[in-house]
Amino acid sequence: MRKSNLLTYTLLSLSVIFWGVSFIFTKELFLTEPNLTVTTLIFLRLGLASAVMVPSLLVLRRLRRDASLLPPLRKGDLKWFLLLTLCEPFLYHLCETSGVQFVSGSLASVVIATIPLFVPFGMWVAYREAIRPTLLLGVLLSLVGVALTLLGGQGLTGNLRGILLLSGAVVIAVVYTLLLVKVVHHYNPLVITTYQNLIGLAFFLPLLLLQAWLTPAGEPGAGLLALGWSAKTLLLLLTLGICCSTLAYAFYNYGVRRLGASRACIFNNAIPIFSLIAAILLQQETFAWSKVAGIVLVISGLLLAQRTPKES
Repeated sequence: MRKSNLLTYTLLSLSVIFWGVSFIFTKELFLTEPNLTVTTLIFLRLGLASAVMVPSLLVLRRLRRDASLLPPLRKGDLKWFLLLTLCEPFLYHLCETSGVQFVSGSLASVVIATIPLFVPFGMWVAYREAIRPTLLLGVLLSLVGVALTLLGGQGLTGNLRGILLLSGAVVIAVVYTLLLVKVVHHYNPLVITTYQNLIGLAFFLPLLLLQAWLTPAGEPGAGLLALGWSAKTLLLLLTLGICCSTLAYAFYNYGVRRLGASRACIFNNAIPIFSLIAAILLQQETFAWSKVAGIVLVISGLLLAQRTPKES
């Protein structure tokens, strides 16, 4: 294996680990901080990510004397970055983080892990790429796995709203992937992530201010001062902001740039595995063979869906 491929696979694997634990850490934050709202959590994640990434890029630029590390956007690319940010982190995180409030973290990761299944459908709509029979079979198998994981967890009660929100996040992520190809070959992956976080902050700030203005003092959403700010809260926020909102996206963008969207998406199949391990370690969930079987079906469907005609 070439060193460049080894680096790419390592970074994609790290992005999967970070995204896998992000669902569980998000759930843990909501359990720890009853006054925490979705908007506040996302704003803090993006704020922490930007506070780390912008100075790091500036220092790295000076050390490497690399003008490409923080370049101005090319003419005509602003609209693509605005659309990318509208998809992720804005709409995607609103749907995903809200969905985690209503379902278990491991179930949320299973639903989100189906994103690679639907990217080819987006490619068919946008670019008229053919849909293979193995893709349809893989989608069916993975949906059965999601249902099995659902029944092995909390059951259907109270989950419909969460699943609908997470399903919306899946659709948004597919659109994001289709848009990403417009800029991923023209900018450093860290630059793309940094611009998304900064623009995302601008998108979320009005929501945060409106939420604080409309919420009575002392109630959830009243402001950042309503949070407990324990060491555990800070550690979880730092992990979500730096590892899950910055490094994971930068590593994934690098993988898409090196391998292409379809091959990079394959790594996301393993997200539910790390989510389930983290959920059990944090005692959010108990081990159940039905959950494991559901995750195996989801991953099997994902692998089947991405087989090429020669492999079928």
